[in-house]
Amino acid sequence: MKRAEADPSTVVAYLRVSTEEQADSGLGLAAQRATIEAAAVRKGWRVVAWHEDAGVSGKSLNRPGVTAALAVVERGEAAALVVAKVDRLSRSLLDFAGLMERARSGRWGLVALDLGVDTTTADGELMAHIVATFAQYERRLIGQRTKSALAAKKAQGVTLGRPRTMPAAVVQRIVTARDAGQGWSAIARGLNEDEVPTSHGGACWHPSTVRHTYLAAAS
Repeated sequence: MKRAEADPSTVVAYLRVSTEEQADSGLGLAAQRATIEAAAVRKGWRVVAWHEDAGVSGKSLNRPGVTAALAVVERGEAAALVVAKVDRLSRSLLDFAGLMERARSGRWGLVALDLGVDTTTADGELMAHIVATFAQYERRLIGQRTKSALAAKKAQGVTLGRPRTMPAAVVQRIVTARDAGQGWSAIARGLNEDEVPTSHGGACWHPSTVRHTYLAAAS
């Protein structure tokens, strides 16, 4: 279904506070609302809907308020989604960058007043690209931290990857055959002839697989 073309001056506002205390006091929500209302006056926006998540973490975008706000712009009932601060929408730059791409492909605007991100203007779009660059940097940092953590575990002797699921009887068969003087190829051939499955469920043994299994059992 084709998205309706919204009046360029219309926006949907989204508010969020992360704790029940903030939700009960209303102070955090009121401050965000005031910031958006002031921006609406300056920019000539008409806020067609307000959606909020009170006492909800920003770790995930799986929230009823933000889902409802996104539905408004994606139905074409507003031209842009506005938040007072980017962390009210998402605490992850990766998620925010994903939303910017979603806005671009959906042809609606995304505005974060604290960062100066406004994909409906040239200057705001430039800032959006800068945010996307930092998101890519964050993604690379996560990858590097993951590699470093895995390397540290490996250095500590922690076995990485999927655990061995090969039955003990198969391992013992390989160890017994090898200790009896059989070669890797002969053991692999015997396992294949008997249709013994490998540790990953396959039915094709190779001499290298047999050797690996024997050495792992001996370690």
